[in-house]
Amino acid sequence: MKTKAIKFLESHQSGEQSTFEADAQWRKENESWLKRSRNVALAIVDYMQDNALSRNDVAQRLNVSPQYVSKILSGKVNFSFKSIAEIEEKLGVDCFRAAAAVDVG
Repeated sequence: MKTKAIKFLESHQSGEQSTFEADAQWRKENESWLKRSRNVALAIVDYMQDNALSRNDVAQRLNVSPQYVSKILSGKVNFSFKSIAEIEEKLGVDCFRAAAAVDVG
């Protein structure tokens, strides 16, 4: 006899196969640039907090959409050097200096 919890879980089970394993493999294969992308995101988050800014405010300063700022803040953007330089110039931040002090390994 199935318990109430088992019945609940079965009734709410997704019909789609999990992508967890493939996602984990992708993160492992792209670890190097993802770490740098997260550093850019953290620099922008610090900037937003220091200046009490919203995503919309940052989007205006970078001349991009708020949706793109959200994508940046996810830490999963494969930036070009030009893009990073534009972010640093427009916001007056160094996207890697603070991270280098913390990132020892």
